[in-house]
Amino acid sequence: MTKMLGGGEPPTVLPLSEAQLLCEPDSRPQAAVEADRDRPLRGCFVTGTDTEVGKTTSAAGLLSALAQQGLRVAGYKPVAAGAVWQPAVNGTGGHWYNEDVEALHAASNIELTRSEVCPCLLEEACAPHLAARLEGGRIEPELLIAGAHQLMSRCDVLVVEGAGGFCVPLVEAQEISGDLAALDAAAPPRTGTGWGTDDLAVALRLPVILVVGLRLGCINHALLTAEAVVARGLRLAGWIANRIEPAMPHAQLNIDTLTRALQQRHDAPLLGVVAYHAPATAARVADELDVGAVLDALGLRD
Repeated sequence: MTKMLGGGEPPTVLPLSEAQLLCEPDSRPQAAVEADRDRPLRGCFVTGTDTEVGKTTSAAGLLSALAQQGLRVAGYKPVAAGAVWQPAVNGTGGHWYNEDVEALHAASNIELTRSEVCPCLLEEACAPHLAARLEGGRIEPELLIAGAHQLMSRCDVLVVEGAGGFCVPLVEAQEISGDLAALDAAAPPRTGTGWGTDDLAVALRLPVILVVGLRLGCINHALLTAEAVVARGLRLAGWIANRIEPAMPHAQLNIDTLTRALQQRHDAPLLGVVAYHAPATAARVADELDVGAVLDALGLRD
């Protein structure tokens, strides 16, 4: 397992048996922990048509918008790759810094540690399974699933952000061992294919919100991703159009095409069009979301 902690000296990568000692202990009785796993999650799984399409800003905007409705919200990024050590201002201690984790941590309105927001933070900025391999460890699916259920016991809505696109591998087939047999039966490892972000989404059983980065090719990427989501038995609850290229020609025509296609094919409504912002803040994105449509899409109406 590869795990970086939110504070203290920069840790080295440890074998699984040693790394387990670094996990923050759960002080609750085991029965309470097991009860968490039986309780359905409430919220959404945010995926994107690619990396760098605005998943994090959209997820943070969703957190902000839902918090404004009086809900207790928690952001969760199970796996993040790309971290730098940030020393404390006073020169003692510090923490590992990842932009996505910081954004979700800031947008949540319940008290969370960085390790709770992201239980698997990797130093190398590359595909997660490769980053873990380069650091001498392996991503542990059970840790990612358990982290979501533990957060759900403390909030009303959980917004989970995936890594990269929908089908990013997290554990390759040759790395799968017998301990994965203990995973939730809803998302067992598929024979010979490893275990990825799509399997994680299935294990969490949350409705999916697709972030579409508006640029040339986005219609094809969005429709393919939507098909992949539905093929895994998940509900595509809606989508967010994100203007990542402010000068994109015919952007509105692309939005119109996708609005019709995703509604007709998957009953997935457009939840908001996010303008190009530099920087993009959670509050700005929240203002551009149709919060009523979000509440309806996620079944959050009282």
